Amino acid sequence: MVGARAPMQLYSVFYGLTQIAVEPFVRLFGARVGKDLCAPLERILLHKMAEEGQCGRAMRRPDDASLDSEDRVVSPIEAIIEPRPRPVDTFTVRRLFPTPRVRNVGPFVFFDHMGPNDFGPGEGINVRPHPHIGLATVTYLFEGEVFHRDSLGFAQVIRPAEVNWMTAGRGIVHSERPVPGAGPMRLHGLQLWVALPLEEEECEPKFDHYDSSALPVVEREGLKVRVVVGQFGGARSAVTTLSEILYLDIELKPGGVFGVPFAEERALYSIEGSFVIDGRTIEPGHLVIVKGGAEVSVESETGARLVLIGGDALDAPRFIDWNFVSSSEARIAAAKEQWRRREFPLVPGDEVEFIPLPGELSP
Repeated sequence: MVGARAPMQLYSVFYGLTQIAVEPFVRLFGARVGKDLCAPLERILLHKMAEEGQCGRAMRRPDDASLDSEDRVVSPIEAIIEPRPRPVDTFTVRRLFPTPRVRNVGPFVFFDHMGPNDFGPGEGINVRPHPHIGLATVTYLFEGEVFHRDSLGFAQVIRPAEVNWMTAGRGIVHSERPVPGAGPMRLHGLQLWVALPLEEEECEPKFDHYDSSALPVVEREGLKVRVVVGQFGGARSAVTTLSEILYLDIELKPGGVFGVPFAEERALYSIEGSFVIDGRTIEPGHLVIVKGGAEVSVESETGARLVLIGGDALDAPRFIDWNFVSSSEARIAAAKEQWRRREFPLVPGDEVEFIPLPGELSP
């Protein structure tokens, strides 16, 4: 019939053929040129699939050196990232990105896994005041508690299944300290950074805390999903964002299966337990970048806890230097000089200490 749209399955078949067809071009012209030759058709098909509600557009293409040639063509896995230990003041975290291979996943530009670490009474993560611009920090805990203070005057304890969302905008300073008077505890959680949209990079700084009641839980056979940010299964988180973002805390029971929601860019990270995706077993502490246009599910024989993050591709490239994120290198340079001169506002109740710029001596 004239004007009728092709079924979703047909677009899927054509999209799959583009993924297969790219390989001869890659071999003939090299990876960059070969993939670019096939990109226009790929974008058209992904757009059609998105119109049919089947998927978002895929920004990256498989480039993981650990995948062989055939896997790179047909696998929904774009990359598997191992964590790297990184010091954060007096605390060590496992950082998943940014890396040379994965700079971001949608608007998420930074992913740190902290803990699990056991602390004695009055101990815990102890990060001195430090500045941010151009981003929002997203803190989410599985265990323990952290005392947040910032230059806006907020003082907030965050506990498991809660969110601290701090919008840096044109500039904010905060610290993360042990909770006064706290007993022994195990600290375990994630801190992610979200790049603000271009038009909001220099917005007024803001802080929002959301308790567990703001993050709805969806339970289905074999799994339990807490909607940290965005929406899933008819439930929407109360966390307010400046762009469409997906962040899910997923508990897979033994034998459970989870159908991964579509997003333009997305990734899965195993917190505890292993899971299987496309026949590959992903061990705890590994991040899997999943093609935006691929229909895929994960399962776990023994049970697992994982998080899914995703969203639209960044509206422009971002520069990241220390704690600063911006579309402008000059803006970052100005922020560094501003911190060097101690021109950022102080954190009430935590005015004495601060983290110096990398390479500079502590006071």
